[in-house]
Amino acid sequence: MDATQLPNSSEAERIRVETAQRVSGEVDKHWDSREAMDAKTKVYLGYAAVQCRIIGTFFLDQQNPQNDESPLILKFGCDISNYYPNRGLKVYKPSGTALEQIVNYIDPFAIQSYRNRYNNVARVRLGRIRYASTDRRHQNIDNVPVSIFPNDLLAQKSAVFGMTRTGKSNTVKIIAKSVYELRYPTTTDDTPLRIGQIILDPNGEYANENIQDNDSALKNIWRIREGIERENEVVTYGITAHPNDPERRLMLLNFYTDDNLQIGKEIINSLLAGDTTIYIRNFVQVDFGERPNDSDRSALTRYNRRVLAYRSVLFRAGFTPPTNIRPSTRRLFNGDLLTAMQNSTSDNAADYQSAATVFGQQNPTWGQLADAFENLDKFIRDRQSGYQQFESTYVNRPNGSGERWADEDFKKIIGIFQYANGTRKIGEARVQHTESTSTDYADDVYNDLVAGKLVIIDQSSGEPDINKSSAERIMWSIFRRNQELFRQGQQPAQIMMYVEEAHNVLPSGSDMDLQNVWVRTAKEGAKYNIGLVYSTQEVSSIQRNVLKNTANWFIGHLNNTDETRELTKYYDFADFERSIRRTQDKGFLRVKTLSNYFVIPVQVKLFDVTDRT
Repeated sequence: MDATQLPNSSEAERIRVETAQRVSGEVDKHWDSREAMDAKTKVYLGYAAVQCRIIGTFFLDQQNPQNDESPLILKFGCDISNYYPNRGLKVYKPSGTALEQIVNYIDPFAIQSYRNRYNNVARVRLGRIRYASTDRRHQNIDNVPVSIFPNDLLAQKSAVFGMTRTGKSNTVKIIAKSVYELRYPTTTDDTPLRIGQIILDPNGEYANENIQDNDSALKNIWRIREGIERENEVVTYGITAHPNDPERRLMLLNFYTDDNLQIGKEIINSLLAGDTTIYIRNFVQVDFGERPNDSDRSALTRYNRRVLAYRSVLFRAGFTPPTNIRPSTRRLFNGDLLTAMQNSTSDNAADYQSAATVFGQQNPTWGQLADAFENLDKFIRDRQSGYQQFESTYVNRPNGSGERWADEDFKKIIGIFQYANGTRKIGEARVQHTESTSTDYADDVYNDLVAGKLVIIDQSSGEPDINKSSAERIMWSIFRRNQELFRQGQQPAQIMMYVEEAHNVLPSGSDMDLQNVWVRTAKEGAKYNIGLVYSTQEVSSIQRNVLKNTANWFIGHLNNTDETRELTKYYDFADFERSIRRTQDKGFLRVKTLSNYFVIPVQVKLFDVTDRT
């Protein structure tokens, strides 16, 4: 751990000081010179103490406790069962083969558990042992490898913390590569595992070649084996196209289609989540739900009217409509309403009359409808327009339903036209819209993951709010699809989710929303076979519920006591607190994985897409 004091330290210190004072005037002597003290005193001062902590005990046990003849195996206990203070105890610094066996020890029963579950117990080299920042060579520890079980990451939460430029991204690439290589076992005893992996890439460093990784981008990992085609292994998505990635799929959605109405509305809702303006809040509350049955004509008419109004809002907000979806007003507007608008004597009568003319047409344009709905909203709000008299007659008509002509959801939709700022804010989502597709990219991503592909979402060109909303949509899709399979008694697909710059996506340390999809994944993801690897600079920026459910830790340099103190709450990182704060070496991490019993200091190797070690 560190140096510490002996019982006679104060006496030894007194002798050193007195001797130093006695020879201080003699430039050719110092306090521990042979001429300055006798041999016995020199020996007396030649002892120092080292503070140690026992982290466990290696011992031999029978492989089968029920069989006295079974072979002995090495096991590890995370404590001590006996301690003999009067024995002559010695402390050794392990090196070479002994050190390799210690740091890579895995309980045999844990290995058997992975064998039973996955029939694959492959291990991948993470790096080498490094005791300290002072990394002196030729001590028989230079090339002691440290390996990890990629299986430790499956259906678990893993954290990668460290300041900028300390090797976080390189570590994530090594982790993702290790999981990818499970599909190529090196022994006949292991079964190939195709694990779907998805990486949210805010800086484009995984989806694109760059100088930082010597153009060894993770998206090219399929080249690790000859005869492999990229389309079966790796797929990249992005908000915009990239000149060096012609096969990229665009994360766009047709907001106009029937199947995507609610999905597109949820994307817009997520962008408006922080707006407390009343008319915006009202708009967000609208949920299209299921389309009513054709037999319920009244409910279907109201639904179609809401859809027409919503699509008109989209058009006003700048969403280009597809050519195969054309507006139709057939049977959606009551004749008495149009008459009331035509006969209005209000100051805005001309606007109302214009709207009535548009609603009376069979196939007006989207632009005409947007203007007409804006005027209809004013007509409903205008106490002098004549709408209240029409509505009173409509509600009390013989054999009527007693309901008002304009339901609340319809009024909330057209209410967005009150202010130009309303459709402008909605228009911020149009970068995720395309008029040329009918599928949902969240479904496409999930299908790719089920097929065992590595999916990289390039978010480097998107706005932060758009990136966050799209990330949450994809995560909810994965969570709910796997949850549904679990509830049906089926085995959900193994999926690994990687989140770079996690503070932009995951809930903050002070956010205690337990229904957030990331918190739900952290707490429930294991049973749904969803693993989460999140990377960020600060431990305190991540919600505690996520931290408490994290099994694998990769810790680089952190520069302040607030962060290291938060880290000491977990496992035995308290032993490394000062080292983590002091050492700034790139790639020097303290690692604790699920199957390891203690933290190990590791110099993580540099990512190379062609490296097969």
